[in-house]
Amino acid sequence: MTATGASEGVGARGAPVGNGPWWWARRRSAVLDVFLAAASAVECVVEGVGFAHEAQVPELLGMLLGLLAGPVLLVRRRWPVVVVLVSIAVMPAEMGGLLSVVGLYTLAASDVPRRITALLAGMTVTGTLVTTFLSLREDVATQQDFHPPMWFVPLMALAVGLVLTAPPVLWGLYIAARRRLVESLRERADGLERELSLLADRAEERAEWARNEERTRIAREMHDVVAHRVSLMVVHAAALQAVALKDPEKASKNAGLVGDMGRQALTELREMLGVLRTAEGAAGRGAPASGAPERLAAVASQAGAKATVQARVPAPSAGGGPASAPSGGSASVAVSGSGSGSAAGDADAEGPSLTELADLVGQSRAAGMVIELMVDGAAEEEPDAGRRYAARVERTVYRVVQEALTNVHKHAPGARARVRLAHRDGELAVQVENGPSEGGAADAGLPSGGNGLVGMRERVTALGGVFVSGPTEAGGFRVSAVLPAARPVIG
Repeated sequence: MTATGASEGVGARGAPVGNGPWWWARRRSAVLDVFLAAASAVECVVEGVGFAHEAQVPELLGMLLGLLAGPVLLVRRRWPVVVVLVSIAVMPAEMGGLLSVVGLYTLAASDVPRRITALLAGMTVTGTLVTTFLSLREDVATQQDFHPPMWFVPLMALAVGLVLTAPPVLWGLYIAARRRLVESLRERADGLERELSLLADRAEERAEWARNEERTRIAREMHDVVAHRVSLMVVHAAALQAVALKDPEKASKNAGLVGDMGRQALTELREMLGVLRTAEGAAGRGAPASGAPERLAAVASQAGAKATVQARVPAPSAGGGPASAPSGGSASVAVSGSGSGSAAGDADAEGPSLTELADLVGQSRAAGMVIELMVDGAAEEEPDAGRRYAARVERTVYRVVQEALTNVHKHAPGARARVRLAHRDGELAVQVENGPSEGGAADAGLPSGGNGLVGMRERVTALGGVFVSGPTEAGGFRVSAVLPAARPVIG
């Protein structure tokens, strides 16, 4: 609404114009204004006749003035200032009581600046005060037997002026304040709804990101545990084929190893798939399944550890089995950060540890690989005294060595490998390096998905480490990383 009181596209209650005829927001508002305009016209016509008698002018002129002034209420929602000015203009004729009251209310309830409202309200009070004072003084003068005090007429004129002006103005101000409050609350509600919608979208994005992370974690665990076991099975099967006719006793031994590893791989797969099916069933029933990835990691780690112990072979199998060192077979890891970041304490507690590295190396040695394990810097505790580092640290080191040896079997058959574990001041490092593949060694023919080095890098960097891999000058391959080591959490 402009300073003149013209409404700009909104009705009296702030509703958009267009639902009702012309400038009315609703048909009900139009009907109310028509009724008020008709009542005001009748009042002004009647009062115009009385004014014509007092002013000694034709009655038709007084009635015409009333017909012109009264219907102005039709535009009170569009131009409230005009209505109030018309009511002030006809005050000397002592007409337009309803016009003045409704006009002041509409003006106070509109968006007209408050200084204009105060000015017009003051003019209305002054006009009412003057006309009432003159009318009362004339009436008192005509009554010979009535002699009121001198303050009576001014006081009554002031009272009439306030009574006819203050209530509509105050009520209009109250309605305007309430309307602004409602609009403010509505805007806040709309803002909160938009914010909630954004939060819901972000929560969905975070949930999708978390699902992708857990899928990657599950795939990494299954790859590390199962791929290593299957790779050894293929290597032993190749050795079995090579010595089947020459050395039946050695062939029988290799066949037993293949069977044991196959059963271990099936057991691990069955346990992992069982966890996944349990999680899917819980999700279908509406039960929370957020712990499924951690349970799966725990199962994978525990199964791998059990399989490592069960697969201990005191004597290496015949040298007929192809050995291989990962073409990315060296890995050096040092891990930092507190073990408190673990997603599940059970998974950490059940994972493989550094004490099982010798068994892991022994499995590859049993498959025919020439491999050497070196430990630099003796641990402060005995091997069986428990973990020296946080469980996530030791599990990551174990997985890196496991994947590196798997790559040796896949990509560097017959190559020599060396695993080096270094306990440093505040650091833990591990390196797996292989030489070039022997020319006469047969390729194991194992498929590769290219996820081995990626998985090792993800594991190390997730704990704050730096992972480096690349070929050596001798034609082999080395992967290394060094990180600050975290101590185990006790209690």
